[in-house]
Amino acid sequence: MVNMLLRCVNVLMSGLRATAGAMLMICVGINFINIIGRYVFAVSITWAEEAMLFLMIGCVFLGAAPVGYLGRHIRMDILVLALPPRARKFFQVFCDVVTIATCVMLAFFAWPVVSMLAELNERSDTANIPLVIPQSALPLGLLLMAFLIAVRLIVRGPGRADIGSHRDPGH
Repeated sequence: MVNMLLRCVNVLMSGLRATAGAMLMICVGINFINIIGRYVFAVSITWAEEAMLFLMIGCVFLGAAPVGYLGRHIRMDILVLALPPRARKFFQVFCDVVTIATCVMLAFFAWPVVSMLAELNERSDTANIPLVIPQSALPLGLLLMAFLIAVRLIVRGPGRADIGSHRDPGH
């Protein structure tokens, strides 16, 4: 059962990494085309800035889930690392639980905004992109991060998932 769960996590992590990477590559491509258009042909893409912003939002929030799973997110753990092993393990578990709770709570508070944007069919000004798409990246990414941290905590325990005897999923 644990092996099957870890295989699903590996597939999910690979998919999230590929999606975030593709969004970043598309963003770079739009920017490159816009630069060439602006400085070579004196014509810029009107929707480029908006589209790149939305792609970066998606990249960040979908890319946060694998980072959380691996335990590579920014945290102030200098004091925790100085504690004895037993106390350190307690605080690492506590920090993971607080992170999970924070992600779930933020996703819960973000969902009414996403629902309202979908109901009103709000669209961006220049790119005419439905705002529900980029705004849904926030609760989706946070819930995926909470799920993956919970899986790591249950299956592998606290701390980073890519150190020690654990293999980095996706590599």
